[in-house]
Amino acid sequence: MFFSNMRLFLFLAVLLFSCKQQESSMTKEAADSESGFALPEWAKDAVLYEVNTRQFTPEGNFTALSTHLPRLQKMGVDILWLMPIHPISEEKRKAKGDLLVSDITDPEERKKYHGSPYAVADYKKVNPKYGTEEDFQSLVNRAHDLGMRIIIDWVPNHTGWDNPWITDHPDWYTKDSLGNIIDPIDPGTGKSWGWTDVADLNYDNKEMRAAMIEAMQYWITKYDIDGFRVDVAHGISQDFWDECTPALVEKKADVFLLAESEVPSNRNNQTYHADYGWTFHHLMREIVKEEKNANDIYTYLSQDSSKYSDGFHIHFTSNHDENTWAGTVFERLGDGHLCFAALTFTFDGMPLIYGGQEEPLYKRLEFFEKDDIEFKDYEYQPFYTQLIKVKTENKALWNGSFGGDRKKYFDDENVFAFTREKDGNKVICMFNLHDGPSLVTLPEDLDMYDLMSDTKVNYKAGTKIQLQPWEYFVLGNKA
Repeated sequence: MFFSNMRLFLFLAVLLFSCKQQESSMTKEAADSESGFALPEWAKDAVLYEVNTRQFTPEGNFTALSTHLPRLQKMGVDILWLMPIHPISEEKRKAKGDLLVSDITDPEERKKYHGSPYAVADYKKVNPKYGTEEDFQSLVNRAHDLGMRIIIDWVPNHTGWDNPWITDHPDWYTKDSLGNIIDPIDPGTGKSWGWTDVADLNYDNKEMRAAMIEAMQYWITKYDIDGFRVDVAHGISQDFWDECTPALVEKKADVFLLAESEVPSNRNNQTYHADYGWTFHHLMREIVKEEKNANDIYTYLSQDSSKYSDGFHIHFTSNHDENTWAGTVFERLGDGHLCFAALTFTFDGMPLIYGGQEEPLYKRLEFFEKDDIEFKDYEYQPFYTQLIKVKTENKALWNGSFGGDRKKYFDDENVFAFTREKDGNKVICMFNLHDGPSLVTLPEDLDMYDLMSDTKVNYKAGTKIQLQPWEYFVLGNKA
């Protein structure tokens, strides 16, 4: 009897172990799908492109933007992120610095300043300067017809001062000791961020939370948008996103959510698919300044992976904040700007192109006034088109768990070298992150393709290759 029971015990133990093995071997995509919050299938190899509607065309409206969609689709762009499309508040509208439009006496001068698109006057309307609701719907429809997706910038932390919520629901806002609604406060200093053109929302108020979620759902149900890039998502407590995300997924199962954040719970709680790779972005600048080198990337990766259990970062060399406030890629990254751009397309996560980088954008775009990109030559469009082609045609480079794990290829303080492999597709990347030449020794025979030039390369193990300043190679087996 003892041995019979023992055999039964061993059988059950083996069965349990087998089930555990099957469970652990379940793909990350399948596990996320079962949880109800998986990266949409359409985003598995997607490239994100940020659009500043005001600055994108001379007309600065949806109709003019729509004429660029075939060009962007031909480049390979998958997702268009539109900066806030809502009406902009008139009250306390900023001109520049601390100067308000209302402080300007010259009426012609006053007309120059359109205000910050992040000072939302109404969450359920479109900015009339950009067009009508029908114009916006036509833009979404046109994008969908071309196989592209549209996500809109959402500003949940604050509203403009003439938003109807202020009049109808003043209790939805943060107030000082005298009962006055205030602009957002930096929790680190207890002082104003300086965003005086907006009023801070109070997330202790449950009615306001419900209204915010309902407003986000509105854009999904009425216009069939594909998701949101959420402004300053890190400034709102995680429990709100735990409530909000399921409500959005209920309206559209394959909604895509991007947080302007590096708060791990935003991803780990499965409330966002992606967040910002701010730390890596700043590390790139430190490498250019020779304050850090390629080896510091491994330190960053180790620290970063310990914080996150889900999702991925978006990586970029520019966006609207960086371009306007910190400078163009030429100012910030110098001769290394194309090298770093290529890195963001092969690195972990989803790459972002800021509208105009394909021109390229040699100037800092104004934030509060009209400042046309002035598309003309599209000098870098072939470069970005090829990068997108390399990413989409090589499964190893796909986003998140759809792509391959990154492994160190060899050690060098100036050359960041790694491999990624997925389902037989292997990519080897070498980036000389240095303004001088670097001599490297190949650790294995290479019979592959240079994916950027689409030419065959053949090297023997031990071959020494000299990489010129900021030179890089992206090699693949084309499997």
